[in-house]
Amino acid sequence: MSPQTKLAGREQGSNLGDKPTVLSRWFQYLAKYPAPIRLLGFLLTLALLWLPFLGLGSWAIADPNWRSIITLVILYLGFIALVQPWGKIVHGIPNHLAYLGLRGGRRFFLEQFLGLWVGTALVFVMFEAEAVLGWAQWLSPGPSFLKIAIEGLLVGIGIGFAEELMFRGWMGDEFSRELRFRTSLVTTAHVFALLHFLKPWEEILRTWPQFLGLVLLGILLGYAKSITRGRLGLPMGLHGGLVWGYSLVNVGQLSQTTAVAPAWVTGIDGNPLAGLVGLTFLSLCILYSSQLHRTHRNNRPA
Repeated sequence: MSPQTKLAGREQGSNLGDKPTVLSRWFQYLAKYPAPIRLLGFLLTLALLWLPFLGLGSWAIADPNWRSIITLVILYLGFIALVQPWGKIVHGIPNHLAYLGLRGGRRFFLEQFLGLWVGTALVFVMFEAEAVLGWAQWLSPGPSFLKIAIEGLLVGIGIGFAEELMFRGWMGDEFSRELRFRTSLVTTAHVFALLHFLKPWEEILRTWPQFLGLVLLGILLGYAKSITRGRLGLPMGLHGGLVWGYSLVNVGQLSQTTAVAPAWVTGIDGNPLAGLVGLTFLSLCILYSSQLHRTHRNNRPA
């Protein structure tokens, strides 16, 4: 985007009403700065608007699970409400959500459906590999498995939608305006991993392989967006499928380790992405996706 286009967009975005609001002035101010500062400014704004709801939820909702779900839903709704004017004010893009990847109509939903099943299948393939090697064994589903499956599916779709819109959509776009594709891809993946790894230092040391898994997952999801020409359907589905598959196996208690292999191989706390097995599968998926990315890039018309 040329400097003239950016300037025109900001002037157009600032004209959201007869009088500029505090939010529009703040976004115009952030537009002058490089991506890291813009991102921090946006996230600070989101946090300040969300904190009252977090406090209200802590006071009004006794059940910790429902409290967590409701406050997270409010957080992501707040993000969606802010990101649309952000695109108009900062970048001069009226329909920012479509620009970030919520587009494609029927193709979007087909890609999301494909990603959902690929992500779920990948989880089961990893656990099956452990079972074949004698590192885990399959268990029969319990009486509440159907309920767990439905709840896990809904949670997976929700998490996939919200986090991919935030990371591969908005954050990836902000970095890509100033960095090359691969640098932007890896940077976004590391931020994604860091924000999922906010925990006490003892837990960080104990579960450090999970950080590597999150970085690799972020790179894979970034390639998933790239090979579908910037649409978010495939990464949203893939992310949701991984969450759903892990919920089916872990919460549904479909598998247990045999203690033959150490936890750093099978996955810390039963999470395959926090062990050598998951890191290997993610690395193979990244290699395949990077080949698809190069193929799609070379086949695009000049």
